[in-house]
Amino acid sequence: MAIQKPSHTFTKIHLKALRTNNFYILFALSFTVFINTFGFAQDIPNSDDKISPKKSNDSISVNINDLEKLELSEAGQDSTLQDSVKPKPEFLTGVVSYKATDYQSFNNKEQKLYLYNQAEVYYEDMELKAGIIVIDYNKNEVYAGRIKDSLGNYTQQPSFKQGDNLVEPDSIRFNFETEKALIFNSKTEQQGMQIYAPITKKENDSVVFLYKGRFTTSKNIENPEYYFQANKIKLVPNKKIVVGLTNMVVADVPTPIGLPFGFFPLTKKQTSGVIIPSFGEQSSRGYFLQNGGYYFAISDYIDLAVLGDYYTNGSYGLRFESNYAVRYKFSGNLGFRYENLISSERGFPDYSKSTIYNIRWSHSQDGKASPNSRFSASVNLGSSKYYQETINQVNAPSFLNNTMASSVSYSKTFQGEPQVNMSVAATHSQNTNTEQISMTLPTIQASVSRIFPFEPKVGTKKGIIENLNFQYNIRAENRIQTTDSLFFKKEMWDDAQNGINQSIPLTTNFKVFKYLSLSAGTNYNETWTFKTISKQYDEITDDVIVTENNGFAAYRTYNFNASLGTTLYGMFNFEKEGEDKNIKALRHVMRPSISYTINPSFDQYYDTYEVVSADGLTTEEVEYSKFEGSVFGSPNKNYSNTIGLSLGNNIEMKVREKDSTKTEPRKIKLLDNLNFNTGYDIAADSLNWSPLRITGSTQLLKDKMSVNFGATLNPYALDNNNSVVDMWNIDNGGSLFRLTSANVTMNYTLSNTTFFTGGETEESYEETLRSGGRADDLFGRSQDYADSSFYADDEEEDTPSDLYTNIIPWSLRLAYAVNYSNARRENEISSHSLMFSGDVEISPRWKVGASSGYDFKNKGFTYTSLRFERDLLSWRMSFNWIPFSDRASWNFFIGIKSNLLKDLKYDKRRQPDKQL
Repeated sequence: MAIQKPSHTFTKIHLKALRTNNFYILFALSFTVFINTFGFAQDIPNSDDKISPKKSNDSISVNINDLEKLELSEAGQDSTLQDSVKPKPEFLTGVVSYKATDYQSFNNKEQKLYLYNQAEVYYEDMELKAGIIVIDYNKNEVYAGRIKDSLGNYTQQPSFKQGDNLVEPDSIRFNFETEKALIFNSKTEQQGMQIYAPITKKENDSVVFLYKGRFTTSKNIENPEYYFQANKIKLVPNKKIVVGLTNMVVADVPTPIGLPFGFFPLTKKQTSGVIIPSFGEQSSRGYFLQNGGYYFAISDYIDLAVLGDYYTNGSYGLRFESNYAVRYKFSGNLGFRYENLISSERGFPDYSKSTIYNIRWSHSQDGKASPNSRFSASVNLGSSKYYQETINQVNAPSFLNNTMASSVSYSKTFQGEPQVNMSVAATHSQNTNTEQISMTLPTIQASVSRIFPFEPKVGTKKGIIENLNFQYNIRAENRIQTTDSLFFKKEMWDDAQNGINQSIPLTTNFKVFKYLSLSAGTNYNETWTFKTISKQYDEITDDVIVTENNGFAAYRTYNFNASLGTTLYGMFNFEKEGEDKNIKALRHVMRPSISYTINPSFDQYYDTYEVVSADGLTTEEVEYSKFEGSVFGSPNKNYSNTIGLSLGNNIEMKVREKDSTKTEPRKIKLLDNLNFNTGYDIAADSLNWSPLRITGSTQLLKDKMSVNFGATLNPYALDNNNSVVDMWNIDNGGSLFRLTSANVTMNYTLSNTTFFTGGETEESYEETLRSGGRADDLFGRSQDYADSSFYADDEEEDTPSDLYTNIIPWSLRLAYAVNYSNARRENEISSHSLMFSGDVEISPRWKVGASSGYDFKNKGFTYTSLRFERDLLSWRMSFNWIPFSDRASWNFFIGIKSNLLKDLKYDKRRQPDKQL
C-alpha cells in the first residue's frame, strides 16, 4: 500500500459572498412583534367590574298538582323521534374485552389495536386466544397469529372458539361485520372426527369450506395413522360433512380405496342407518352374509336394530334387538332371534332342515320411580337346541349353557299396620339337554306382616306373651310341565296343575338364663287343589290305571318346632406385653344350636288299592295319596320326632401390618363359616341318625381366592347289596363315619396388579349373562362386531413406556371343581375339572388370550378358544380361533374403533362345519 504525502491532497477552494433575502427576514420579524403585542391566548375579565343579574317576574303561575295533568303538545315533541332516516348500526353490537401479557397498544392513525403475548379477545359468543392479535377498526377485522420464542420456535398457536366449535389454526383473519373468516392450517374436532385443512374459509357460523382438507378419527391429527384426503370439503358444524372426490390414506400412503363423494352426518343424537354385514364361507351352507341390517333411531327413549344372515344354500337368520330407557323410571332391552337352517342339498341323504328361535327380555325399574311397587323381567326362552345349533358368532360363548330360565314379576306393598305385600310372577325353567320345561303361569303370593297382639304400647317386648306373633301367607300356582316339542301348543295346557296353599305361622322367642335364646312355634298349612287322582289295579293288563278327577279337594297339616341357641366368643392372644409378634391373636366364634321338630302323620289322606300277585292267590295293598302329582305335593305320611344339632364356626386372626405407618393390626379370615349339621329321629324304628353334613367357605390370598367345600358323613354301614343297614359303620370293621360325598370349588382371579397397588378392571359380559351364561369369559367371549361396545375406545389411553419389559400387563381367572361320590361304594371322582381364562400383553398394544379347561377325569381339554388382539390406535384388529371340537372355526376382524366409521371394516371368518 502506498502512502501519499498530505501536501499532495489539498484542493483549492474559491470563496464567494453569501446571498440573503433581506426583505423576507424583516417581514417575519415585524409579524412576530405584532402578534406578541396585540394577541392574547385567553382574555381574563377585570375583577372590579361586576355584572348584576336582571330580575323579572314570571307571569305564568304553575300549581304543583297541575303537573300531572299537563299533556305534551305536538309542537313540543322532539322531531328526531319521527326521523325517517334510520341510524347506521354500530360496528360492534356487544362489549369487546381483551387483555395481553406484554403490551396493549392502540395506533390512533392506523386505528389498530395491538395485543402481544398471551393475547385474548372476547366478543359475544366468540373467544380468540393467540400470541399476537391485531384489531383493525377501519376494516372491521381481527388478525391473530403465533409468536416466536427465544429459540426461534413458533408458540401460542391461535385458538378460535365460537359456541361449541373450536378451531386451532396457525393464523386467522376474521371480519366482525360479515362474520367471515380465513383460517390457515386449521385443526378442529367435530363429534369425534378430527379435521385439518391448509386453507379454511368460514362463511358464517354454520358453513365452513375447506380446501385440500383431511379428516380422521385418529387422536393425533399431526401424524394420523390414517385419514381421508379431499380437495373440497363442506362442513356444517354439529350437522354434516360433505366431501367431493375422496381418497383414503394409510400411514401417508394413498390407497385405492376412494369415493366420488361422501356424506358424514354429525349429530349428538342417535340417527338411523345401514349396518354393513360381514361375509364368509361354510362348507355345508356356502357363502354367507351375517349381521347386516338397519338401525332405527325411533326416539330418545327407544331404538331398534334389525339384523339378518343369509347363506347361499337357502339358510337365513333374523335378529331384532331393541333398547329402551326412561330416566328415573325404567330401562330394558328386548331381543328376538330366529334361524332357518338348511344343511347340504335337497335330495342328498344328509339333507336336513330345522328352525330355532330365542326370546330375551330384560327390564329393571328405578327404585325411586315407585317405592311401593316394582316390576322386573328377565326372560331367556326358546328352542332347547338354540345355543348348540346356532351358527351366528354372537352366541359362541353360550354354546355350553344347559339351562335357560325366565322370571317376570310385579310386586306391590300396601303400607300400614299391618303391612300387606302382594306379588304376581311368571317363571320358566328349561333344561336344554333333556328338553324338559317347567313353568308357572302365574304365581300369586300375598303376605301380612307379623302381628304382635300382646305387644306393649311403650317399651320393648319381653317374655313369651309379648313376643308372641303370627303371620298370614297365601300362594297360588298354575304349574305346567311340558317338553320342547309341545311348547305353546294345546297339549301343553292339558297337563297343567294348579293349587293354593295358605299358612299361618305362630312363633315366639325369649331369653333363657340370660345367654340362651329360645324360639318356639307352630305352623298351620291348608292346601287346595282342583285336580286329584285315583288308582286301581287292572288284572288283565297287569298294570296300574291312574284316573284324573277334576274337582275341589283340600288337606290340612300342622307341625311344632322349637330351637335353643347361643353365641360363644373365644380370644387367644399369642403375644405378651412388650412383644411384637407377627401373629397377635386368634378369634373363634361358635354358634351352637339345638332344635326339636314334630311332624304328625296325616294318613287319613291316603287310600289303598290291591295288587294281585303272579300266582293269583295273594294280594298286596299299596298305599297312595290322591294328592300325588299336585302342585304342593302330598301331605306327610310318616310321623317324625326329630332333634336337630348344628354348630357354626367363624375363625379370624390378627396379624402385624407390613406397613409400619399403620398402628392397628390387620384382620385375616381363616374360615368365613364352618358348619356341622345332623339330626336324630326319636320316632324312627331304625336309622335314627341323619348323616353329618359339613360345609364351609373361606377367602384366601387377600380375598382374591374363594374356596367352598362340603362333605357328607354317614355313621351307618352298607350290606353286601350296598344298601344302608341299621349297623354302625365302625362295628362293621370300618371307621366311625363313612364318607359318602365331598366337593371342593375354588375361584381365583389375579393380574399383574394383584400384589401391588390398584386392582383388576372389571369387564362387561352382558351378552353372555343375558344368555344365561357365566359372568366371566371362562367359556369364551362374545364377538359381536355389530355391538357398539366393541368399538368403545379407552377414554384415557396410557402411552407405552420405552422400558416396556418392566411391567407386562396380564390377567388370569381360574375355576377348579372336584366332586367325590361314595354313597354305594362307588369310591370315584364323579367330576374333576379346571377351567382357566387369561390375557397377556406381550408387547405394547399386542394382547393374547385364551379360554379353556382340562377334564382330569376324562383326560382331555374342554371347549377352547384362542384370541389375538392388536390395538392399532384408531383401528382394532382381532383374530379368534376355536382350534378343535365340532365347533372348530376362526374369525378375523379389522376395523375403525370410532362408532362414526365402524362400518369401515374387513371381517372374514370360517364357520364350524356340521359334524355327522
